[in-house]
Amino acid sequence: MLNRLEMLRIFIAATEAGSFKRAAVRLGISPQAVTRAIQELESIQGELLFHRNTRQVRITAFGEQLAERARDSLLLFDALFSAHRGTEEAEFAGVVRVTAPVALGRIRVLPALTELALLHRGLRIELHLSDVPADLVDERIDIGVRFGAVRDSRIVARKVATHRFHIVGAPALIQRLGAPSQIRDLEALPTTVMQDVTTGRPWPWWFADGQQYTPAAPVFTSNDSEAERDAVLGGLAFGQLAASLADEHIASGKLVPVLKQFEPDPWDIFVYRPRPGAVPLRVRLVFDSLVKTLSHA
Repeated sequence: MLNRLEMLRIFIAATEAGSFKRAAVRLGISPQAVTRAIQELESIQGELLFHRNTRQVRITAFGEQLAERARDSLLLFDALFSAHRGTEEAEFAGVVRVTAPVALGRIRVLPALTELALLHRGLRIELHLSDVPADLVDERIDIGVRFGAVRDSRIVARKVATHRFHIVGAPALIQRLGAPSQIRDLEALPTTVMQDVTTGRPWPWWFADGQQYTPAAPVFTSNDSEAERDAVLGGLAFGQLAASLADEHIASGKLVPVLKQFEPDPWDIFVYRPRPGAVPLRVRLVFDSLVKTLSHA
């Protein structure tokens, strides 16, 4: 029989790897040893930790709760034997789950998280990028970044910045077809749209005073904002892009803003987290760091 500490190490490896076989490779043991350890731990806990079938294993709700407690306990245990990690570093150790919009996440959030993880080696980041706002409480996410206010009494939110959106086109496209001077001119020009993955419908373009325009026959549709930007950069069509995607290319002359008089008011950016009774220090660390970084975006 394995000692209980070793069972927990194998269990955590299995939850992180998403498969008993990959966990065995990571630990240098056999898949059968992983299976036995999980079975013994399930027997001790009196609960199923993974749903299993012939193709995959999927952690149970009880397994997720146990994994969260086990990770923190193992990291604190390991810290007792590390001469290079103080008490504060041990308290920063553990997983922090973050969600953010795709483009803003890659351009602003990911570098900040990388820098933080390099400073605190016990800190582990799980970053989920999606343009669909996540429900932090239901999806068990620690911190979110999003455009627009968060109206949920279970959430603590901090406004950190505003973000502009531009209608842009490549110089070659404008030279070939001309630039629109009115919103209605877009009907005769090639355009791009982003697809709302929750409904399958295109997102409308936003303009001043709450006006909206949805291209009727876009020449390029995507659910990835960076793919849309690349299509616009390539001269395929006009598009409405977030400043985080467009500003660098406007400054270099690769994109030209049009219809500037109709630009919508900037959107607010919020960093938010669930409102629990107590916030782990590692979550507070990441939250405060993102607030500081994005406040200078």
